[in-house]
Amino acid sequence: MTKESSDFWAQSVQQFQQSLADNWSQALSALQNVDLGAAGVGGATPPPKPPDISFAPEKLQELQQQYLRDAAGLWTQGMHGTQRPKDKRFAAEAWDNNPLASFSAAAYLLNARTLMGLADAVQTDAKTRARIRFAVEQLTAAAAPSNFLAFNAEAQKLAIETQGESIAKGLGNLIHDMRQGHVSMTDESVFEVGKNVATTEGAVVFENELFQLIEYKPLTAKVYERPFLLVPPCINKFYILDLQPENSLIRYAVAQGHRTFVVSWRNPDATLAKKSWDDYVEDAVIKAIAVVQEISAAKSVNALGFCVGGTLLGCALAVLAARGQKPVSSATFLTSFLDFSDTGVLDVFIDESFVNYREKEMGAGGLMKGKDLSSTFSFLRPNDLVWNYVVGNYLKGETPPAFDLLYWNSDSTNLPGPFYAWYLRNTYLENRLVKPGTATVCGVGVDLRTLDMPVYIYGSREDHIVPIGGAYASTQALAGKKRFVMGASGHIAGVINPPAAKKRSHWTREDGKFPKTQAEWFAGASEHAGSWWGDWSQWLKAHAGKQIAAPKTYGKGKHKAIEAAPGRYVKAKA
Repeated sequence: MTKESSDFWAQSVQQFQQSLADNWSQALSALQNVDLGAAGVGGATPPPKPPDISFAPEKLQELQQQYLRDAAGLWTQGMHGTQRPKDKRFAAEAWDNNPLASFSAAAYLLNARTLMGLADAVQTDAKTRARIRFAVEQLTAAAAPSNFLAFNAEAQKLAIETQGESIAKGLGNLIHDMRQGHVSMTDESVFEVGKNVATTEGAVVFENELFQLIEYKPLTAKVYERPFLLVPPCINKFYILDLQPENSLIRYAVAQGHRTFVVSWRNPDATLAKKSWDDYVEDAVIKAIAVVQEISAAKSVNALGFCVGGTLLGCALAVLAARGQKPVSSATFLTSFLDFSDTGVLDVFIDESFVNYREKEMGAGGLMKGKDLSSTFSFLRPNDLVWNYVVGNYLKGETPPAFDLLYWNSDSTNLPGPFYAWYLRNTYLENRLVKPGTATVCGVGVDLRTLDMPVYIYGSREDHIVPIGGAYASTQALAGKKRFVMGASGHIAGVINPPAAKKRSHWTREDGKFPKTQAEWFAGASEHAGSWWGDWSQWLKAHAGKQIAAPKTYGKGKHKAIEAAPGRYVKAKA
């Protein structure tokens, strides 16, 4: 090696070492100055009080040494051909064929990994640490080189191969999404509610300003005498339970011989801006139960609540019990909170200042916009639900494939401000529902211990909205005979898992024991292949009574068919 070459490489190594030191200093500075207001993705929030944070010197030293070793390894790989980073964002062959792009991806992953390590090493309270970690996750996800055309080797290759057509299509997609107000996750033009989603045959048999009640046409000659009412979340539209015939939980229930009804929530506008949690419990859930009883002439019904619908159902049943009424024979809670002790990543949003801000903003009236709620939930998984579509739609000019679940996910709903403010304070912030008599709903103190009917509680193992521990906590709050089942996958995919698909698995425990934590329960559980629907169906049939002739018409008496399912409420856009 000549003296000139030796001097060049010595100078290069020195510059690289200096850049490592600079990167490390910048990482520490970025972390110590991270804006915890980033937790307010769903809308503007007041600036939080600066938390006290520090680092243990030994942890910093360990992270720094690891960072220097990994960075030096990148330099060595760069000398001999950088290996493709193990991350699906950089998995395309174009990244491997472009040494500069591949190196930038590997360097980004190193820096992101180090920042997350620093976030975990922060010495502070648990909530502040979780907020720092969430904010760092948002920052690093947004900063990925794959998100920028100047660094995305795959998008550049595609642009060359298509002679710029991919860029032109990307600009068209961007303009389209700006007009519709959200990033397209699927080809929304393919779907139409009532035409190829939400198609189970039925009719609207009751409506008020909050909801329509749909009764479905029987698919069997006989039905169980005790009707079945589903209460979906009002934060979404009900047809997640009725996407396609082959994955419709509603159609499945009908096919099992249940006379099935569902609450279809109205998408709130300014006329509902003052509606409260009490209104939704009294004039929707309790009213729906009463109407189903009137139509079916049944003394009691079986009910199911999904997500926020489960929380509303639990409150409604407690109010009815306080009034000396028990019109529900059994209740099913799907991925629902009653005890809000373990709310997972959503806890980063909630503190007294945030809730107080929302109460002042909309506690007396107003709307929590559906697009803000949708954005918040998407940013809980930023790489999968945000940047993945930014890259595909705009940098590559792709049209996302047709997917019914993602169409539903983009069909957002508003919430009345008073409803939303009450929900934040009484559940996420103060967890009042599991403190007997602390939360007042419809003029009575909520006491979940009065709910002594049999209950089926389902939670999804990888749920990031209702963590499995949060779903399991309902077993400790309810007094009746319980069955808890855990399914694989997440908040939606775990629930919408028809038996015919033969996907995933579920876990049960047959000794009737419900220890304090889900981890203890799981230690005694057994895994079963496939969907949990069959297990639930057998349980529900045991509480459905005898079989009687299926009704020939919709509704009864004053409750006559108003319009065909799925009705007009579900078609209203936010």
